Amino acid sequence: MLKVKKVNANNDHTLFVELSDGCSGMFDVKPYLEKGVFKQLKDIDYFKQVKPLFCGIVWPNEQDLSADTIAHELKTD
Repeated sequence: MLKVKKVNANNDHTLFVELSDGCSGMFDVKPYLEKGVFKQLKDIDYFKQVKPLFCGIVWPNEQDLSADTIAHELKTD
């Protein structure tokens, strides 16, 4: 099962993510910012509270993204 090992938030609403399969890269959250519960992520201080949880990532008010979603859209070098 794919898991997020590490996540770091950037000021431009992107995340640097390391996955359990060895892949790492940037995940752009901007396309999600106008959708429902993700609107709260527009606040950069709140956005930076992201952390890995179970297999994906989560914010304090339970917005979450799965490792599979992240892997599908991950921009690698």
